[in-house]
Amino acid sequence: MWISNPGRPGRNIHQGRNLLVQSLILIVALLAPPSGWADDVIELEELAIRSAVERAAPSVVRIETFGGLERVGRLLVSTGPTTGLIVSADGYVLASAFNFVQQPSSILVVLPGGSRAAAEIVARDHARMLVLLKITTDEKLQEPDYASRDEMAVGQWSIALGRTFPGELPSLSVGIVSALNRIWGKAIQTDAKISPNNYGGPLIDIQGRVLGVLVPLSPQSQHQVAGAEWYDSGIGFAIPLADVMARLNVMKQGQDLRPGIMGISLKGNDLYGQPAEIAACQPNSPAAEAGLRKGDIIIRANGQSIERQAQLKHALGPLYAGDEVLVVVARQDEHVDAVIKLTDKLIPYEHPFLGVLPLRDADDAAGIVVRFVYAGSPAEAAGIQVADRLLSMNGQPVQSAHAFSESLATLDDRQNVNVDVQRGDERLTLSINLGILPTEIPADLPAAWRDPAAHNPEQDLPPLGVVDIKLNEQPNEYLAYVPDNYHPDVPHGLVIWLHEPGGFNKEALVAGWKDRCAQNHLILLAPQAQDAAKWQRTELEFIHKAAADLVSHYEIDPSRVVAHGYRAGGSLCYILAFAHRELIRGVAAVDAAIPFLVRPPANDPLYRLSFYTTVAADAEFGTRIQASIDRLLELKYPVTVHDQGAEASYLDDAAIDQLVRWIDTLDRI
Repeated sequence: MWISNPGRPGRNIHQGRNLLVQSLILIVALLAPPSGWADDVIELEELAIRSAVERAAPSVVRIETFGGLERVGRLLVSTGPTTGLIVSADGYVLASAFNFVQQPSSILVVLPGGSRAAAEIVARDHARMLVLLKITTDEKLQEPDYASRDEMAVGQWSIALGRTFPGELPSLSVGIVSALNRIWGKAIQTDAKISPNNYGGPLIDIQGRVLGVLVPLSPQSQHQVAGAEWYDSGIGFAIPLADVMARLNVMKQGQDLRPGIMGISLKGNDLYGQPAEIAACQPNSPAAEAGLRKGDIIIRANGQSIERQAQLKHALGPLYAGDEVLVVVARQDEHVDAVIKLTDKLIPYEHPFLGVLPLRDADDAAGIVVRFVYAGSPAEAAGIQVADRLLSMNGQPVQSAHAFSESLATLDDRQNVNVDVQRGDERLTLSINLGILPTEIPADLPAAWRDPAAHNPEQDLPPLGVVDIKLNEQPNEYLAYVPDNYHPDVPHGLVIWLHEPGGFNKEALVAGWKDRCAQNHLILLAPQAQDAAKWQRTELEFIHKAAADLVSHYEIDPSRVVAHGYRAGGSLCYILAFAHRELIRGVAAVDAAIPFLVRPPANDPLYRLSFYTTVAADAEFGTRIQASIDRLLELKYPVTVHDQGAEASYLDDAAIDQLVRWIDTLDRI
């Protein structure tokens, strides 16, 4: 065991030394006299850690970047050194994508011996946020030893390395492996302190073998800086190097790796409690081409049994576009196998549109009653009229407006459907060619309720009016305004207002919305940033919890939940909506652009999302706002653009009335 491997000089010496040290620690702990034994154990631990670092150090390099952007959105980008890991003796180095968000004009790699080599980006792993660099050097490069996934265990030592400071050995932070298969099966979690200095560096075990490459990650987002806000928090992630090495040859050829997409939406919002039942299968998607359809329940994927939706995300999370996955679904009384070849992108989905607004009355009769018919819509062309009752589509009974919308989501836009209509004593079957969701706001809309319920004086109601609330586990506070005519039999729309830097005037905000909330059955929710001068990304979870808390106490119409904000608050609305598609149905962003590094997700058949944005003539971020609009339109989202004028305020009566009418149309079908 003490003879060096001729191909990797000296490596087994380090490994043998560490095994010996670990044995000595155990012997000292068991046999040493009570006095002083703890000091001996600590000394041996330090020796083991140093030996592990010495073994991995020859593969850890320093990365220096020059030029590029000074800011990425509102983020000031540092040009300080970061870390990389040699993964191939012919000049390939892995690093975190975070290290290159500023799009540097030149990259240098400083080798352990001190020599510098120019580097270029060869390929990117967009699923795991890694970058592969190529350098040319005469210096001999040493590949690291790495642990297989089978050799990783929760509770084992983990040492995070970075090479950004002068010295023979890298800097280090010691912890344990606190979890495996995090971020939907892609990452190791460690409590060792991780910071931008060691992003791209290795996480090693006590034997000096590389467990993974350190990167910032978040389960809710996939942009390059997602998770960076957790640095030095005790929550750090590393991509298993064993996984990367399995794809290294593909990246060496200059081929980017991207997450694999199946093209389905699942029924319900409970990842951990509900089965993986398909609610919608996007047309022309890999799942649709493999024969999957609405109502199928996925019970096995990628060799793993699936009982809950989260298990499906874990099974598919590690896979890339181009991978094939065997899926087994339960369809009525049989099991159906399907081989699905995952893709990196789908043809942008566009929601089909019939052309009506439904009445929101909840009666016991079958079908839905037409409240409003859009001018020029397929419904108008087919002859549908106000007060018609829609009974069925393509022979399937219409149970509710929500169910009708879900049924439409399984169809292509411009597809022909047959709709059964009750008009007085007459029953008609109309053939309708579907269109796409409109972006125009009707100038006038009839009431959404024929006879809203009245309060019973003895009925126990939740708090009404201005309600100041604080969640027990959160430092933030939030304000809610619930109209005095609130009734639990009338589901209300929810407007989540995210304030601009500097906070907001509570009285002015309530005054602007009070009557409109009463007239349109809306509830206003205004979370407050802990620091009034700015929102932090980490506060997204507080905002989501605040909304969930309100939903648990009041009857909320899920089709009319809107995130609304001004400037920085508006930009945060985009992030909130993209992260919580199950909650948000509309984004109303005033003088705000999508943050620079945030990528809008694909349009989802099941979770319909609409956008309302304003562009003033002198808007500070006019160019970026227009770029955001263009990107959303490319993805086939419906975007309503309102030019409010250079002198207009987002609190003007006309501006609020326009926005309220837009919110009132979000349940269109």
